[in-house]
Formats: sequence, C-alpha cells, structure tokens
Amino acid sequence: MGIIKALKLGFNYLKYDDDGKVEETRRAIDDVNLDIEAGEFIAILGHNGSGKSTLAKHMNALLTPTEGALWVEGINTKEEPELWKIRQKAGMVFQNPDNQIIASVVEEDVGFGPENMGVPTQKIWARVGEALGKTGMSTYHAHSPNRLSGGQKQRVAIAGIMAMRPKCIILDEPTAMLDPIGRREVLEAVEELRRSEGVTVILITHYMEEVIRADRVYVMDSGRIVMTGTPREIFSQVDTLRHYRLDVPQVTLLAYELKKAGVNVPDGILTMDELVNALLPETPEKAFTAESITTSAPDETAAAVNMTAERRD
Repeated sequence: MGIIKALKLGFNYLKYDDDGKVEETRRAIDDVNLDIEAGEFIAILGHNGSGKSTLAKHMNALLTPTEGALWVEGINTKEEPELWKIRQKAGMVFQNPDNQIIASVVEEDVGFGPENMGVPTQKIWARVGEALGKTGMSTYHAHSPNRLSGGQKQRVAIAGIMAMRPKCIILDEPTAMLDPIGRREVLEAVEELRRSEGVTVILITHYMEEVIRADRVYVMDSGRIVMTGTPREIFSQVDTLRHYRLDVPQVTLLAYELKKAGVNVPDGILTMDELVNALLPETPEKAFTAESITTSAPDETAAAVNMTAERRD
C-alpha cells in the first residue's frame, strides 16, 4: 500500500432545509481509486467543479468518505481517534496563504504547528530555522507576514507545514492567487523540499505548465478520474483534454498546431528546448536551446507563435 490509497472513494455534499432535512445531494467524488507511492510528485488536474479540491481534503481527513475508504500511510481516515496522526503525516497548503498565517512574526508562525504537537522548545526553533532555510525565507524570519509578497507568504505557509515534518504535502492550487514570479518561487521551494527530504508532493492545479515535472498526472471530471499517465502521455492527448475543458502548456500547443500544419514533430512536447531540437536537423554540435534560437532567430520564432495564436482564435 502506498502512502495514500483510495478504494472506490465516494463523497456527497448535502444541502439541508430549514428543518434540518436533506433537500439536495450533490455527488462530488465518484468511485475514485488511487495508490500514491512515498516520494512521488503527483499532479491532479480538472476544471472548476471537477472534484479535485474535494479529493485533496480527503487526503488529510478534512473530509471523510461517504462511500469507500482512503488511507494515509495505512490509517483509515474514517477512524476518528487517528485524525491527529493523519494530519501530522499529511500537511495541506491552501490557495490563500492569509488563511493559514496566524502569527504576527514569520518565525513564530512557522513554529506554531510544532508547538501544538508538543515538540520541545529547543527542537521547535531548530525546525523553524531548517524549514525557513529550505524554503528560502531565512532572511525574513523576524518580518511581519503583512510585509511579504504573495509568493513569500505562500513559502512561509509551506515552511509551517514542513516544520511539522509531514511525509506528504498536499498543495490545493497554491499558486492560484500569485503572479508568475510568485508561482515560480513556490514551485521551486516545493521541488527543493521533495529532492532534499523525499517528501511526497500532491499538487492540485489548473496551470498546465506546473505539472511538467510530475511523476504522474490524474485528470478529474465530474468527480471521477478520467485520465492517468505521465505528463508526456497526458499532454499528447490535446483533443481529449479539450473535451474535459482543459488546455495544455503553450509549447505543447505550438507543437500540436505545427504537426497539424504538416511539420514532423513528436507528440507530447513539454519544453521549448524539446521543440527547438525536434524542429532542427541532427547536428554533431551541442543541442540548441530555446534561448539561443530566440536570440538568433526571433522573427522565425515569433512567426510560429503567431501562427498558433491565429489557429486558437
């Protein structure tokens, strides 16, 4: 069994009338099966209302199944006495960091979780320093969170989770409210933690470019998992993703449109460097990079991008 396993997981949201009787039932999760191994980077995609955030909340027992079961490192989330253990093993980072930051000083906020776990004071400060270092926020340890950017706040929220030493971090659209620089900062911090600590990362997102480095991708629609595979396998199916109201990374779309126009490029291009080397003839010299091509041939690159934009319109 992996660190997180779901079997025939189902969940209903209930709407009650003024008398406390159920007047409406909405199926949010329907027959979901998962088996996530420790140390994996998993991405979950889906349009709004697909059920991905509801699934995320099951992974640290904020919600419990209506049907089926979900286990976190072998512990059934329906076992109420075990909820504290589950939430120590699986930490969650939400969209808005302001909803998770409660202290007036960064280092105190990061230490809040370990303090509530009963960690001795000396060890708390050691954990705080380590977590801030790994998220690149050490120099801001004495700052007020109100003085930080959105990306910095989100890194503080991640540091607070890391200080609790979980084995799994669930990020529910953590970059949805951030600008491109903030998104990059947060993802780099998470990737570094995964590399250095072996933490399992589960990323819920609607930004396609964020899942390129994932080990596996799950696509959800109407509460069900409808696609599973590596990023390359998933993004090779552009038309299927469009059916589920999802897009693909811009470079993948460019390669797709070029192939439709008769250019010989492989399916599932994920980076600009891959596309550049697929378009250029074999050469004994070192591989070209996107930077070298856009520097030396900006007109040709712009023409290809414009062609893609016109086709999308």
